[in-house]
Amino acid sequence: MKAIESMYRLEVTNKVMIVTGGYGHLGKAIVLGLVAHGAKVYVMGRDPEKFQKNMSLLSDKATFVSGDISDSESIRTAFNSVWKQEGRIDVLVNNAAYSRGQLPEELSDQDWSIGVDGVLGSVFRCIRTIIPYMKEQKHGKIINVSSMYGMVAPDFAIYDDATEFLNPPHYGAAKAGVLQLTRYFASYLGKYGIQVNSVTPGAFPSETVQQDRKFIDKLEKKTLLGRIGKPKDLAGAFVFLASDAANYITGQNIVVDGGWTVR
Repeated sequence: MKAIESMYRLEVTNKVMIVTGGYGHLGKAIVLGLVAHGAKVYVMGRDPEKFQKNMSLLSDKATFVSGDISDSESIRTAFNSVWKQEGRIDVLVNNAAYSRGQLPEELSDQDWSIGVDGVLGSVFRCIRTIIPYMKEQKHGKIINVSSMYGMVAPDFAIYDDATEFLNPPHYGAAKAGVLQLTRYFASYLGKYGIQVNSVTPGAFPSETVQQDRKFIDKLEKKTLLGRIGKPKDLAGAFVFLASDAANYITGQNIVVDGGWTVR
């Protein structure tokens, strides 16, 4: 009976996972969801103090590992550190990103390059680095984080009175690239027992952005559920894809956007 129950349970107990950028607005919720279901999570980032501040309640369940997604050698060092400690890496969540520049007509060539590299190039670097480990253990799950603006164009009327929140063009273009990278590596790595999927959040403004009530009202009206997303709304998709319940799913994208992208 226990074997049957475990087969159908959304459980990730004792699975070793790396979550990049796991102490930020959405990253923290991803980590909380995973550890609540028994995962052993390593949060990769550049700022141990920020990790301690934001993740203090998880000090015995989540471990900080120093790593910079802009630097291939730093990524290799971080992943190798986890591998040496645990002997396996079951799941990699590519959540971290960085960017620069915002307004379309003011975006410099350098801004564009930095944004595309920080959102898309960084995901490629992490996938490339994790492949040898997952090949050696003959299994693994990679979960990439995209965005609703990697699927649809912004409704610019929403931003008429809030240009400081406008989504820049290189961000959406790079997040669309993340979706294609997911399909590419799902196809490339399937024969090794490695699954690659993505989760696409939408309308999850930070606490700072939420202070602009007029802007939030516009966001809420764009969703079918009439509200913005709460970070905890996102966690379940990652728990599912990381669990054995999703063992026959690869190359797919789960959209968590309150219905934003369906119309």
